[in-house]
Amino acid sequence: ENTFAFTHIIKPTHVFCAVFEIRHFLEKQKPKKTRKYKLSTKILYWLILIFNIHFFSKLKILIYIWDSNIPPFPPITGRKSKNTSPARAMDAPTEKFVALEADDTTSMRGCGLANLTWVGVDKEELRQRLMMPEYIRLAMRDCIKRKDTTAIPDHLLLPGGAVADMAPHAPMVVFINPKSGGRHGPVLKERLQQLMSEEQVFDLTEVKPNEFVRYGLACLEKVAGEGDECAKECRARLRIMVAGGDGTVGWVLGCLGELNKDGTLPIPPVGVIPLGTGNDLSRSFGWGGSFPFAWRIAVKRTLHRASMGPVARLDSWKILVSMPSGEVVDPPYSLKPAEENELDQGLDVGVDAPLVAKSYEGVFYNYLSIGMDAQVAYGFHHLRNTKPYLAQGPISNKLIYSGFSCTQGWFCTPFASDPGLRGLRNILKIHIKKVYCSEWEEIAVPKNVRSVVALNLESYGSGSHPWGNLKPDYLEKRGFVEAHCDDGLIEIFAFKHGWHASFVMTELISAKHIAQAAAVRFELRGGDWKDAFLQMDGEPWKQPMSTDYSTFVEIKKVPFQSLMINGV
Repeated sequence: ENTFAFTHIIKPTHVFCAVFEIRHFLEKQKPKKTRKYKLSTKILYWLILIFNIHFFSKLKILIYIWDSNIPPFPPITGRKSKNTSPARAMDAPTEKFVALEADDTTSMRGCGLANLTWVGVDKEELRQRLMMPEYIRLAMRDCIKRKDTTAIPDHLLLPGGAVADMAPHAPMVVFINPKSGGRHGPVLKERLQQLMSEEQVFDLTEVKPNEFVRYGLACLEKVAGEGDECAKECRARLRIMVAGGDGTVGWVLGCLGELNKDGTLPIPPVGVIPLGTGNDLSRSFGWGGSFPFAWRIAVKRTLHRASMGPVARLDSWKILVSMPSGEVVDPPYSLKPAEENELDQGLDVGVDAPLVAKSYEGVFYNYLSIGMDAQVAYGFHHLRNTKPYLAQGPISNKLIYSGFSCTQGWFCTPFASDPGLRGLRNILKIHIKKVYCSEWEEIAVPKNVRSVVALNLESYGSGSHPWGNLKPDYLEKRGFVEAHCDDGLIEIFAFKHGWHASFVMTELISAKHIAQAAAVRFELRGGDWKDAFLQMDGEPWKQPMSTDYSTFVEIKKVPFQSLMINGV
């Protein structure tokens, strides 16, 4: 009963603050006993303080430990408690102590926590910064709903017909994938609509990104083309946020990339609210790797950062799969059938191979991999589609993924009598083009590797850095340059087996470096293997192989770069 006096938690605006008044308990004890426990108490103070800084700051919850040697809160401007209004918070009785509320900014310097200053974001100010005028929002909504750019009211197309409005500082549109992030999709959608407007938040199950580009964005450009200055500024300043995983972000980026082909500029930059499992695109541009615990506060701060963040560039890579025979099994959404193309006469396709091959094409932003990791991803993807109730969030997804890794032999290869029999060297050849070089160069596939990855980003597999931070001497020796996501180069490395991949993912060692190239061509030909497994930005598929003909997977850089909002 006489332990720590725990004060009640106030109703906060931005920060939940709980105070453990250890000092209040000690003051009630005898001086002798207080001196006896003085040293242990000091140690306890600082241990709890360090724990709070390290852990609770991530949860947006700070627990403050008071001591006579730690300065109290400074006066805070704002609404005060009805219970007490002392000159110093320390002077207040424990049972009546409540923190003061501030509307926008809470200073923590008085507690010695200068590096933890938290700046609040006013909801109304944020709405004014992001929300487009009503007549523009409604016009875009109607055009998307009717799938017709002529659905714009006539009075908006007449000079002076629209009400004069000021364009917001950073007009924003949000796409949300309600299937991502476990149970958070629907509630996040509602929260975003509260912070912005209902017409600026699009559910991807109802409105596809290409529909927004074709009808919504075209509507905005049409109104701007009639001399509406507000619409012009909205189009020029438009920013897009995507709430979903890497696949969802890539889907939106691909649709926006069509604007480059049409010469429709500028291209809106894209930011990320991470709801997926890996979220490597989100990590690479400073948006974090997971959906935060205190997500209601975090979403508001994320939108504020997105409205002000600088724009960075991202390379995108086109993949062309050419096969003289067979079909792709369960192709991912990002891989589309393409026109049949003539095979390069210099290729060793096979005896009596047809001159024209069936083709699939797509674009990726993170990575393309061939081998055992893609086979594990294919099994997980199939299970998630057939039994969606098993995959309810990132943690359960990773547990299931780990189970597939074990059951399909990803970790058992080192104990096989001849691991080389299952290596990619038996079915795979790699050719690359270096910068300013037009000739293909064959690169040897390392022995006993079971997975080969072509990586564009620095982050892979939920935040790991398999390429590593290479020393200048090693870079010069191998003819490499420092890797960046906008350098026009793609890094190729390999994993030997699951244990090797695990050590690489924990950054104890680097992956097996193969090459750094401006273009890559993988040649697959079956032997003992009937099928190969590939995955592109987390979307796997099964690729049939023939013992007579080769299948080619060619990777080339897309001429234009995507634009990303940097969240750092």
